[in-house]
Amino acid sequence: VSNAGVGMAGPLECQSLAAMQSLMDTNFFGLVRLVKEVLPDMKRRRGGHIVVISSIMGLQGIVFNDVYAASKFAVEGFCESLVVQALRFNVAISLVEPGPVTTEFEAKLYEEAKHADYSRTDPETADIFTNLYLRNSKDIFASLGQTPEDIAEHTLRVIEAARPPFRHQTNVAYTPMAALKHADPSGALMTDAFYKLVFKYDAVLRLSLR
Repeated sequence: VSNAGVGMAGPLECQSLAAMQSLMDTNFFGLVRLVKEVLPDMKRRRGGHIVVISSIMGLQGIVFNDVYAASKFAVEGFCESLVVQALRFNVAISLVEPGPVTTEFEAKLYEEAKHADYSRTDPETADIFTNLYLRNSKDIFASLGQTPEDIAEHTLRVIEAARPPFRHQTNVAYTPMAALKHADPSGALMTDAFYKLVFKYDAVLRLSLR
């Protein structure tokens, strides 16, 4: 089970390349190093199961989570490319895709974001992040956030499955979001919906979450 991960949220201009590279080294290359270690023996034994804790952000990018989403997209692409070869050797690969999970990990991330320096971006972007994104995120976690125990139960079901699924989303609230992306290959439908949700109907979003 590959579960190591670090987060990053905020305006792109305020994030250093070194921090981005460090995140990718944990979230993506950490997984790659692990798989390179365990896969050869699993192939020799013709049996095994690699379970990867991914994220709904590996399927859908979220505003102000550019680099974190990129790392999870990389995880998803890596596993999707590898799964067919692995099946030839009777090795299963499963991606567990949670939405928000209420942990100290998230609390620390957002606490740091509240006190960060946003002087490297423009005032409008800084205002959108602090007064729209952070405020809405708090409501989303309170309304839709899962507990670590819930994610552990989902992961256990994937591990114990007779025919392990390749993808397993832990929160049905995010199914429409993923479906919206696949409904329109041009991306216009998804982009328009998210733009309106963030910039036009954010008050309605917060009210519905509450």
